[in-house]
Amino acid sequence: MSTDVAADATATPDRRARRRQETIEEILDIAETVMIEEGVNGLTVSEVARRLGVQPPSIYKYFPSLLAVYDALFQRGQHAHLEVMRTAMTDATPGLDALTKGLEASGRWALANRAVAQLLFWRPVPSFEPSAEALAPSLEMVAVQRHALADAVRAHELGPDADSDEAVYLVSTLIAGVLSQAFANEPDVPWGEGRFTPAFPKLMQLLSAVYPLPVKRHSR
Repeated sequence: MSTDVAADATATPDRRARRRQETIEEILDIAETVMIEEGVNGLTVSEVARRLGVQPPSIYKYFPSLLAVYDALFQRGQHAHLEVMRTAMTDATPGLDALTKGLEASGRWALANRAVAQLLFWRPVPSFEPSAEALAPSLEMVAVQRHALADAVRAHELGPDADSDEAVYLVSTLIAGVLSQAFANEPDVPWGEGRFTPAFPKLMQLLSAVYPLPVKRHSR
C-alpha cells in the first residue's frame, strides 16, 4: 500500500482530509497520464492502481467506479478551461475582442491538454455522462461567451440577434471545427501555427455577416 493511502488511517481529521485530497489529485494526475499514453478509453482502475502502487480496491476508497474517475477529470478539466478562458478575456476589449481572445486561449489549452479536452468536448467514452456538478463549469463558460456576445451587440459590432443561444452554438461550432482539424492533422503544432488554427480569427469575422447591424433608414 502506498504511504499516502496508509497515512489516512492514522492522521488527525484535518490532516486526514488534506491527505485524502492530495491522494485524489494524485489519482487524477495518474489517470490523465494514462489517457495521454493509452487514449481516453484506455483508462482503467487497475492501471491507475498499479502506477499508484496500490491494489485496485484501494482506489475505490476515493472513487466508487471508473466513471466516477472520469467525472472528476471532467470537472477538474472544465474548471481549468474556464479559468484559462476568463483570464484571457480580462484585459481584452469587451465584445468580439474578448470573445476571440478567450476562445483562442481555450484552443491553446485544448492542444496542450488533448486527452482531457477530448473527454470534455468530444465525449469519447460512450458510457460516460457527466454529473450536474461536473457540468456546472461548462454552463458557466457558455454564460461567459453569451455575455461577450451581448457586449458585442452593445458595442454595435454585431446585430441584436447575436445576443442569443444560437450565436453561442455557432461560435462553439467554429472553435470545435478548427480544433478537430488541428487534432486530426497537426496535433503537435502550437496554436497560431500550421494550416488550421491561424484561420480562427478570420472565421470569427464571419459573425458580422451572420448577425449584421440593422440598416439605418434615412428619412426623406
